[in-house]
Amino acid sequence: MEKQPHWLEQRRYTRWLWPVFIFLLICAVVAELFIHGHPHFWLDSLFAFNAWFGFLACAAMLVVAKGLALFLKRPDTYYEDGHD
Repeated sequence: MEKQPHWLEQRRYTRWLWPVFIFLLICAVVAELFIHGHPHFWLDSLFAFNAWFGFLACAAMLVVAKGLALFLKRPDTYYEDGHD
């Protein structure tokens, strides 16, 4: 029995994910035009702060993960060399 790949690994599904995510980001930014926020700090009062904050937080997590991979990763043949 052949194992089916996860739906996120199939090209037909991943092809439409980027446009959907971009559309949702645009909707979040446009919604900020109509919703009055209650900022606690001056940075919160910037237009589209939540969208930028989410984007920058995601980018920071990617950079940290790449940095951790330099220290934590093992070669592909790690278990084949007798390192149990």
